[in-house]
Amino acid sequence: MAVMAQSPYTFTMQEAIDHALAHNIRILSAQKSILSAEFERRKTIATGLPQINGDLSYNNWLKQQVSLIPAEFFGGNPGEFAAVTFGTKQNVGVSAELSQQLFNGSYLVGLQASKVYLAISENAKEKLETEVVKATTSAYANSLMADESIRIAEKNLGDINKNLKDIEGMFAEGMIEEESVEQLRVLKSSVEANYNNGQRMRDLAYNMLKLVLGLKINDQIMLQDNLDSLALQNLDLTLLEQGFKIEDNVDFRIAKNQEESSALLLKLEKSKALPQLNAFINAGYNGFNNEFKFTETQQQWFGYSMAGIRMSAPIFSSLGRQASTNKARMNLDIARIQLEETQQRLFFELESAKSNFQYAIETYYNNQESLLLAERISSKNKVKFLEGIASSFDLLQAQKQLYEAQYNYLNSMTEVINKKTVLDTILNNLSN
Repeated sequence: MAVMAQSPYTFTMQEAIDHALAHNIRILSAQKSILSAEFERRKTIATGLPQINGDLSYNNWLKQQVSLIPAEFFGGNPGEFAAVTFGTKQNVGVSAELSQQLFNGSYLVGLQASKVYLAISENAKEKLETEVVKATTSAYANSLMADESIRIAEKNLGDINKNLKDIEGMFAEGMIEEESVEQLRVLKSSVEANYNNGQRMRDLAYNMLKLVLGLKINDQIMLQDNLDSLALQNLDLTLLEQGFKIEDNVDFRIAKNQEESSALLLKLEKSKALPQLNAFINAGYNGFNNEFKFTETQQQWFGYSMAGIRMSAPIFSSLGRQASTNKARMNLDIARIQLEETQQRLFFELESAKSNFQYAIETYYNNQESLLLAERISSKNKVKFLEGIASSFDLLQAQKQLYEAQYNYLNSMTEVINKKTVLDTILNNLSN
């Protein structure tokens, strides 16, 4: 039976980002962590609600215990004891207890902690999402750059082969020296090596993109955007003037979560010095018999019930609680220091990201102009060489300059895309 070939996945940059956010393995794991945190919160809430526990027991004395009682109870001599057994050989007990916490400091702290734990999981997922967006953007841009590099290398090889054919003809007619032919052949070998390496780098770039997208390595993908249009879309200098709300930054919120968590752990240690108060109602039935006849209607059952309040209070822990409280207080101080450090780091990273983005834009325009100049210089030197005005060395230098300008221009387009993504991450634009 013939196997149908799988249609390739096609993505624009935005479609690739959306697909990664929905199928990336790490994000799927983070979603499970949020569900786990939600279930943990529900579990914590449930511990403070009424609890009902049932108990069923069956006892069969293989040999009943013997008790000694004064023999004079039965008319015996004073000072003597008689051996007797109490109760039946078998008994069944059924009971249920309803309990309710009235006061538990640890429970109240636990309720607050469960909310913070859920917030931590949600912020961790958001942090991961921004990382996936950055990774997808970079991998997509690198894949486009690899495609464009191969396309340019193919064009350059075609031009070199044409030039080499012309120069070999001129050498055959004795118009130029053999060195000129050899130099062009060396250049051709270099471009061929770059082309072959570009093919390998392209495979790596696409495989990295598949990994981020949550696809299999053998899946086929096609990219709909091109590097030029993406670079133009990211040339947004107004981003440098955007206001910065540090509270919106996910790194700041994660650090704030850590401070809140440490504060709650301190409250938890303090709450352990408080008493716990619980109310309960207990009821049940017991049945007694020397034989297993508990299912018969003649079996007698004796009921009982009890209600009460239990209170437990810590009295002395050999300074253990104090040590735990002091440790929690130190951890809170550390969390506050880390929060302050995160604030300062984010302001520095913001200024650095703005500077890098502005430099990337300036470099893009400079390289764009340099490429146009390099193309004109290469074209002029080729004409001059064919007219005998320029040497083969001048021609080769002009072509090398062109190849370098081509690579620099491609790289600057990728840098514009990546640096803008970094700035968007700090400004929390990727989460909107």
